[in-house]
Amino acid sequence: MSEEKLYVVEDDNRLHLAFNDAGKPMWFQTGGNFTATDSVASMWSLKHGGHAVTLVEEPEKVVLSEKQAEIVEDAHNAKRPASYIILKSNDEELLMNAYVNGFTVAKEKKWRLPVPSAWCGDSNHYWHKESDGTLTWSILAGRSEGFEFSRNEIAEYGMNGFKKEEVTDDDE
Repeated sequence: MSEEKLYVVEDDNRLHLAFNDAGKPMWFQTGGNFTATDSVASMWSLKHGGHAVTLVEEPEKVVLSEKQAEIVEDAHNAKRPASYIILKSNDEELLMNAYVNGFTVAKEKKWRLPVPSAWCGDSNHYWHKESDGTLTWSILAGRSEGFEFSRNEIAEYGMNGFKKEEVTDDDE
């Protein structure tokens, strides 16, 4: 999507400012003079009344999962992007919207898993993933690496029934 925008001066009755060949300002229901900068539109609005508005609002970007984002990115290299998206996902409308309007990737939720105090004698221990993939428990002590689990990792380790503490931006 292009980053360029057009601006127009509009009054409270949604009439648009235009200039005739002699440079005289007039208000029209449709049309008007457009400018590529909001500063020029603001200057016209100060001089002739009304207010500067963006002629075409830029659509909001779609929020996608990492997997969905990968499909949309790959569709940009496909000969038939719409067909590619249809073949790869059941969320065709969402992904086509993302293809056209742009997207952002949602941050994956993470959890910390406290070890039951009956197992370790206190409430300060959390499950920890070692670099070789084994699970241990340890005191968190201000570090987060290895202590945060994605939804898939929780299922993979068979820990769905364990107490979970969601990691928030404040924790990072």
